[in-house]
Amino acid sequence: MIRNVICTVFLCTGAAKAEVILSTDEIAQTLSFGPWPPVITQDKSNKVSGNAAAIALGEALFTDPILSRDSSFACSTCHDPEQRFTVPLSRAVGREVLDRNTPSVMNLSGLRWFGWSGKSDNLWAASMHPIIAEREMAHSPKSWQSTLATSSYTPAFESIFGPLGQQTPETTLVNTAKSLAAYQETLVTSQTPFDAFRDALERQDIVTASLYPEAAQRGLQIFLDRGNCVMCHSGPRFSNNEFHDAGVPYFVDETTVDQGRFEGLNFLLSSPYTLAGEWSDDRSKSGAWAVQSIRQTHADFGTFRTPSLRGVAETAPYMHDGSLPDLAAVVHHYSEIDLERMHAEGEAILLPLSLTEIEISDLIEFLGTLSELPK
Repeated sequence: MIRNVICTVFLCTGAAKAEVILSTDEIAQTLSFGPWPPVITQDKSNKVSGNAAAIALGEALFTDPILSRDSSFACSTCHDPEQRFTVPLSRAVGREVLDRNTPSVMNLSGLRWFGWSGKSDNLWAASMHPIIAEREMAHSPKSWQSTLATSSYTPAFESIFGPLGQQTPETTLVNTAKSLAAYQETLVTSQTPFDAFRDALERQDIVTASLYPEAAQRGLQIFLDRGNCVMCHSGPRFSNNEFHDAGVPYFVDETTVDQGRFEGLNFLLSSPYTLAGEWSDDRSKSGAWAVQSIRQTHADFGTFRTPSLRGVAETAPYMHDGSLPDLAAVVHHYSEIDLERMHAEGEAILLPLSLTEIEISDLIEFLGTLSELPK
């Protein structure tokens, strides 16, 4: 295949050289991954979105084990700020070992679906479910309100949401979740080496763009072209935020199956905490169309939400079950994917890539540039 190479710039650094090797079409696709960081807009469904006092309260609660009924762990136990708001475990641990890997809670603002199975269509509902899940923090609305009422957080909470005595336990729970969501909206990853390359291409600064390693550019070409990774990992977040079968077994153990999106839709469609429900603060219900129009099908069984690739080199292990320990294992998985494992009724978008070891190395090099620039 003859590539349309638009430019080559040699840097006079001894025998070393760097160059921009992308075609015109590849550059156009590369520009679609930015700019970054995004402009954070207020969540209309959350009345305290962007509220400084609510953000501070949410941050304090996020790191306090008070949200666990027995005060044994906090949100930050699984979503550790020192570890990209996740932990390096295959599966999350609450009151027991859970079924899925802990996703990072960075870059969540503005998404349409939340969690591996998309059982929430808004961030405050996604923040609330672990508080009352029996396998996780195990509070009830009543126990949480009682705990909050005797805590040091009462003055801050009441200054934002009004007297606790005038709220039902459910209202207190939802308000707490909305303060947690207000905090998590602020968690945005910084610029990366890839973003520096992408922005240089946009302003046609080829000299700066050529500083991006050629191996990473070759990996990007595989990502865009032969690998067709961009089919699912698109846009500035490197995720279409939809649900796909990635060819990963969905057995939790020998007798238990993780139904993925199929189970998530069972939960979502029966939940009162959606953008279409009365707990949303958006009177226009502007985001409700998604949950109102979604329909469950058998093809949803065993599909999972496409994770963002931003910071991916720092969030091992990978996949919904944490079964792949490093990026090399992930790339080998897609290079050698077993089509017999794919759903018969699902989408046919994956084929074995049969990458060489050099190509695997190049793709890993590219993925590594999606983590933050060193400070």
